[in-house]
Amino acid sequence: TLISDYKVLVLSDYGKGGLTHVGRMVEAGRAAGRAVLVDPKGDDYSRYRGATLITPNRAEMRAVVGAWKTEADLTIRAQNLRRELQLEALLLTRSEEGMTLYTEAEVLHVSAQAREVYDVSGAGDTVIATLATMLGAGVPLKEAVQHANRAGAIVVGKLGTAVVTYSELFGAA
Repeated sequence: TLISDYKVLVLSDYGKGGLTHVGRMVEAGRAAGRAVLVDPKGDDYSRYRGATLITPNRAEMRAVVGAWKTEADLTIRAQNLRRELQLEALLLTRSEEGMTLYTEAEVLHVSAQAREVYDVSGAGDTVIATLATMLGAGVPLKEAVQHANRAGAIVVGKLGTAVVTYSELFGAA
């Protein structure tokens, strides 16, 4: 299969029917020893059970776990969901609040990088694409999240769906 040619499988669910068999896709990726990253949609996350990581935004998370009142409450809900779905990690994207990574070992919050926001279109896609690229290159998850956070901050500072260049992300000369 094509899966064996790649280290990371990205499944972006836009709720349009393209991932009708997402559960089988997750199973196939994991059976092949690949990281499976999912950008979820809807309120039935059981479809993503067994993925390596999911990347809901605040609204998507709220639709699944309900409203939270405190950070402690959110952590309990996120960790319960992560365990229930047998995920290695859950990365909650939080717009101006940055992002929070929930794993078995820890909760890591990465603050948003202050920028003027022009357009949030494609920010979630940028985050998961950057994560996949970094993980595929062997970068540890915590470091990959830092890069994904920076990439998301860069892209929202541009009009329309935009890309992040290597020099923007890493400051290369």
